[in-house]
Formats: sequence, structure tokens, C-alpha cells
Amino acid sequence: MNMSSYSCCVPNKYEFKQIASLSSLIKLIGEESRLKIMCILKQGKHCVCEIEDHVKQSQSLISHHLKDLKEAGLIKDEKQGLYVYYFLTPKGKEITNLLFQIK
Repeated sequence: MNMSSYSCCVPNKYEFKQIASLSSLIKLIGEESRLKIMCILKQGKHCVCEIEDHVKQSQSLISHHLKDLKEAGLIKDEKQGLYVYYFLTPKGKEITNLLFQIK
């Protein structure tokens, strides 16, 4: 087998950097609770208290997961009165659409 025919296997610093970035993203969303949160947000905007009802974790732990997802550019937040609502970014929507097609 000729490895040079596989472009992702050719030593290229830019492509290897993309692989490292993709690996980090997979680790981030591979955690079950974060995946559940993304599934919930796929349905629309939700506050932490609404997410808490479905994920069955403490509000502080959910907030930590939301912070990680936000830092990765997968979600954004919007303050409305006393509550902060979270929703998927276009990148987050693209990833959830891809992930939830897998059966």
C-alpha cells in the first residue's frame, strides 16, 4: 500500500495541526453529558435549569460543560432577564447534525 496516496497521512504540519484540533474536539464532545447537552440545544435555546432537568447533574457541573462547549465555539449564550439561554452556533449545529445522523 502506498501511503502517499492518503493525503491525511502525508507529513504536513498544517494537516497534522488540523488532526490535533479535531482530536481535541472529539474528546470534548465525546463526553456523555456534553453530548446530551448538545442534543438538548439542537432543539433550541435553553437555560441551565432546563438542561439540568434532562441531564440529571448539578447546575455547577452543567455550567462547567457549557463553558467548555462555549470556548470550543459550539454554543453561545444570551441573557434574557434573570436567565442565560444557551444555543448552538452554526458550527455546533453542523456537528450535531452530523453526530445525530449516526446510528
